[in-house]
Amino acid sequence: MGTAAHGCPVGQNSTRLNMWEESGLRPKDSRWRLSAHRPSCTIISVHSLAERVFAHVRRQGLLTAGERVGVAVSGGIDSVALLRLLLELRSELGIVLSVVHFNHKLRGAESDADGRFVASLAREHDLEFYCDSDDVEGHAREEGISVEAAARELRYGFFRYLIREGESLAPQGLKPQFSKEDPNRSAESAAPPEGGPQEPASEAELDGTAEAMPFQEPSLFRSAAHGSDHAVAARLDKIVTGHTLDDQAETVLMRLIRGAGLKGLGAIHPRIAVEDDDGEFCGEIVRPLLAVRRCEVQAYLKEVGQIWREDATNDDGKFTRNRLRKLVLPLLEKEFNPAVAESLAELADIARGEEDYWENEIAGWMGTGVHWTEPEWVKHLSSSTQLVQIAPTHASDGGSPDARLKAKIESASWLVMNASVDRVWFLGEPAAVQRRVVKAIGEHAGITLEFKHVEEVLRFAAEEAGSGKELVLPQGWKVGRSPGELVFVTPDMRDHLRDPQPPRDYEYVVTIPGKVQVDEAGSTIEVRRVFSGMEAGYNPEHLLDAESMPGPLTVRNWRAGDRFWPRHTKSPKKIKELLQERHVEQSQRRLWPVIVSGGVSGDEIVWMRGFPPPARFAVRPGREAIVILEVPLASAQTHTV
Repeated sequence: MGTAAHGCPVGQNSTRLNMWEESGLRPKDSRWRLSAHRPSCTIISVHSLAERVFAHVRRQGLLTAGERVGVAVSGGIDSVALLRLLLELRSELGIVLSVVHFNHKLRGAESDADGRFVASLAREHDLEFYCDSDDVEGHAREEGISVEAAARELRYGFFRYLIREGESLAPQGLKPQFSKEDPNRSAESAAPPEGGPQEPASEAELDGTAEAMPFQEPSLFRSAAHGSDHAVAARLDKIVTGHTLDDQAETVLMRLIRGAGLKGLGAIHPRIAVEDDDGEFCGEIVRPLLAVRRCEVQAYLKEVGQIWREDATNDDGKFTRNRLRKLVLPLLEKEFNPAVAESLAELADIARGEEDYWENEIAGWMGTGVHWTEPEWVKHLSSSTQLVQIAPTHASDGGSPDARLKAKIESASWLVMNASVDRVWFLGEPAAVQRRVVKAIGEHAGITLEFKHVEEVLRFAAEEAGSGKELVLPQGWKVGRSPGELVFVTPDMRDHLRDPQPPRDYEYVVTIPGKVQVDEAGSTIEVRRVFSGMEAGYNPEHLLDAESMPGPLTVRNWRAGDRFWPRHTKSPKKIKELLQERHVEQSQRRLWPVIVSGGVSGDEIVWMRGFPPPARFAVRPGREAIVILEVPLASAQTHTV
């Protein structure tokens, strides 16, 4: 390392004076100014990576002087580096730092050791420490989500809690008061011993004397002040996380592989707004390291002599992100583009900018091009429930069905509104606009629309056939079409509160040839003979060998344990699994029709709605065939997406 004039060190560690100059800002503090009356200046060494982070934070406006900032520290390399960098920069940024840790309890003793390590970092740097834990695996089971999703949900729930509710904790005595000279103070407040971090003897020691408050029970919120005789709890203004450019690249690539639009390709956002219960802005979750490579933070920690914790699950190949990190990205860098990580991160920036533009455009269309109206059944319900109720309602039955439904509607009124769009305007817009409008209506109404659903709506809207047709969407919604309008019709929620009768099994016999009306399935099923030489008008894969099923055939709904072997598949599957894979709505599955033949092979399912028949029953050359057709009962044609 060289030496500048007046003995100021230079080299790997640049000076804070240079940092201020490169950022375009000049400090007001006189200690940064050169004076003609003073032969020297006070310059404090700062790492070059810290300079870059400082400039990035200032340029993006991520942190503001006076803010209370919690650093989310897991103990891993990225978060530990973020803490050390902000410790270098806190005086220049004018922020008050604290440490935040969430224990996912996924790795047993190792997870607890991570918590003790993070607590020791907070003690070493005399920072407030906020920690929490929860049963992530149990939460995943209860919610039916992946462990990774459950961990993120609980962790970010804790972050939002610290931002939204922190200031309300002061009267609870959450922050213990102690003296620095007290030898019995809590583990969080203990000064670090020489020779590296020391682990507390127990979890009780880790929690110190802080009073615990429930947070998403059964987890606990705990915090402790460090080295203050008069600690006062206050909410955090922001929480910063250690996501790097590598995390961004991995996320973009993973979403590209799985399939995503611009919104998904935006990947990790530099900042996430946090709102209170009234929808008012109250803080942010910020990612200051998104422009920094992981190798850079690793080199930084080695240079400053800071250890970190390794998470063994980061090398587990069963996780998609790990395989991308270890296999795919290195291959892309080596064989195709050495800067592929930077390119993917740039793509995320572009996607977020495009998405912001489209969201502003859509906001205008939703107020002018899309009109929301109450369906007739809601109007009827509103008028019928205005009558004075004389008889008391028993708490056990939750009131009358109409009263319960009215309460449900009032709590989520946007779910019971029809949306109409001017069809002429809609069809005159580019496909990009049409997709955005349909997607926005779905998001507003709570309809889960995949790309295939959106495309089917576009196709349906463009058809020249007359009005009266319907398109069935997920969750009971329908799309109706008239010459002038496209109408998204909400399901009649009264059906959900009527005492439902369990669907009954049905069974009908159909001759060959012959047809039968199946009210339960909403269709008529017809079996036709197709003589040799007349096959041209039919899909050859749907032609069955007549001799293999002499009849009569039985039309019925599928039963538990039934299996079917669709053509072009390797083996038979349970019908339940086939319907799940096709994402058939739960309400439709129970009465899904099949046809059973009692021929020489015994009772076997030879036909199933929506699936090609088994290859073993395909018609043989020169033999008579049969074809099974299904026609909806309604006079208006209904498509199911």
